[in-house]
Amino acid sequence: MTLLDIAAAAGVSRTTVSNAFNRPDQLSSTMRENIMGIAAALAYPGPNPMARKLRSGRASAIGLIFGDSLSYAFSDGAAIAFLLGVGQACQAAGQSLLLVPTDEAGTAKAIVADAIVDGFLIYTTPNDAVVQQVLTRNLPVVSVDRPAIADFASVRVDDRAGARIAAEHIVALGHKRIGVLIPRLHSEPYSGPVDLGRLDNTSYVVCADRLTGYLDAIIAAGIDLQSVAIEERPSNSEDDGYSAALAVLSHEPRPTAILAMTDRMALGALKAVDELGLRVPGDISIVGFDDIPAAGSLRPALTTVRQPLVEKGLLAVQELLSGNGESPSPLAVRLVVRDSTGPAPTS
Repeated sequence: MTLLDIAAAAGVSRTTVSNAFNRPDQLSSTMRENIMGIAAALAYPGPNPMARKLRSGRASAIGLIFGDSLSYAFSDGAAIAFLLGVGQACQAAGQSLLLVPTDEAGTAKAIVADAIVDGFLIYTTPNDAVVQQVLTRNLPVVSVDRPAIADFASVRVDDRAGARIAAEHIVALGHKRIGVLIPRLHSEPYSGPVDLGRLDNTSYVVCADRLTGYLDAIIAAGIDLQSVAIEERPSNSEDDGYSAALAVLSHEPRPTAILAMTDRMALGALKAVDELGLRVPGDISIVGFDDIPAAGSLRPALTTVRQPLVEKGLLAVQELLSGNGESPSPLAVRLVVRDSTGPAPTS
């Protein structure tokens, strides 16, 4: 059923039928009611909204390329807060949101190729195949928490500075034996100790910047880098934080402080410390990063670096819609000191 079918049944032109649906002020109420009645009787749902958007050249929608699965997007505290900011900005601008996970590259590429959107946010994903598919669309793009793309804006927080102040806090408390937990530095899954060579050509710039920030403070304090136990795991999860913390705490002499690169890994570290019969912060101090809601509700409450997650989402959409292609300054972070950190034990 098409507009032409309705026009023939009503004895009017196609344009008149189109006006009945799209510009009702152009018709008398009697004529419009007659046309709409015929359309209803013939089960015609109305003009195809996708075709209308294509004709107008505006989709009033944004595509968000998400660097993980949909289940992660709605279960990770940091991702949820970022999506909240994106959603608020889209609502304010009258934009819809298409969320494209990249855990299955082939599916993501196909969705990107067919997506009816006005531009894309690329959030965290290192998947070059999907990114290249995005660029072939010749639409505005903003990168978030990933390497910048030439000629497009990039939105970031100051991860290196945040990690540095976290490590400086630990050092100021007298800790010299330090462990570091990292979710991932490269696309290929890896579990094990980290040497500094893994910082080269990393796919995850956020993790690389945070590790560099930790090392900045550790080096400035005169602590031997060879004494720092660094463990990498494939995912940002409590389970991988637990596993990495157990590995770090097996070192001799045992670290007295753990710098977890995310709050979720810090949650796993708290579990590991508890299972080993150690006290936080009496035996082990733990610092996270992100300040997800769970960080403040734990017992002991987690010392962490707060990043403006909602603001990051708002800013990303605003930059995309502005279309100026200029990257704003990195968003500031701050240390939130709670109960999971304390002076280094004397023994």
